[in-house]
Amino acid sequence: MGRSFEQYQKRKLISSYFSVVLSIGLVLFLLGALGLLLLNTKKMADHFKEQITISLFLKDSAKEVEVDQLLKSLEVMEYTKQATYVSKEEAAEKHSEEIGENFLEFLGYNPLKNSIDIQLNADFVSPEKIEEIAAELSKKKHVDEVSYDKPLVGLLSENVKRISFWILVASAVFTFIAMLLINSSIRLSIYSKRFIIKTMQMVGATKTFIRRPFIWTNVKLGMLGALLALLGLGGVLYYLDQNFPEMDLFHDIPQLAILFGGVFVLGVLISWISTYLAAQRFLNLRTDELYY
Repeated sequence: MGRSFEQYQKRKLISSYFSVVLSIGLVLFLLGALGLLLLNTKKMADHFKEQITISLFLKDSAKEVEVDQLLKSLEVMEYTKQATYVSKEEAAEKHSEEIGENFLEFLGYNPLKNSIDIQLNADFVSPEKIEEIAAELSKKKHVDEVSYDKPLVGLLSENVKRISFWILVASAVFTFIAMLLINSSIRLSIYSKRFIIKTMQMVGATKTFIRRPFIWTNVKLGMLGALLALLGLGGVLYYLDQNFPEMDLFHDIPQLAILFGGVFVLGVLISWISTYLAAQRFLNLRTDELYY
């Protein structure tokens, strides 16, 4: 009978620990996934920003050597990601493909100009900075006209700011929810041992002595939950990298290491704080309040 009861208590304890580890792991996994989204939102935003092109239409009088010099000078500018020379023949061919007919046959001549297309680094894609760059480029000797999609630049910058703001808000909300859920799981685990806590207190054990094993046990459970979450995040990262290599998720290893370390530390920290507060609450209860 005694052995059967002992086995029952052991199974109950294991089940309690398992539920705590699982709840911590799931919550931290969701939090880590949100962190991945936050990191890659900037990467995706930068990708779209770097598709913005400034076109420099060149004067017909510009010689080939002068165009080459201009192109090389543009390639070394800090705002340039890539600079490409497009002859008016290439531009005419591309335009004909877009409209589905050869407009040169209709006009009898090529009205387009030789140009240089500049793709900007993401940090320089904002309405103010592009305006300054365009003004600077228009002053160059062989440039006839500078053109870019001004409404698109404004819309892109506005949407990136809006999306980044709401993701930050969502991250803060999810962090708060994670703390509440982990705290609830640990409090329920300690609640089942409230009579043991009170008994130890009645025989003279100090609060620190009583709290210590609970804190150590739940910190270890927090570590296990965090490792479970990190394994899940690692699996998600591997899957996305295999199926969407263009996202280049493993490009910034230090950033990923900080995210994974943050998830682990958060799991340990929340477990420690929650256990301390929950144990302290039951230590401060009167004996008759343990039944409510």
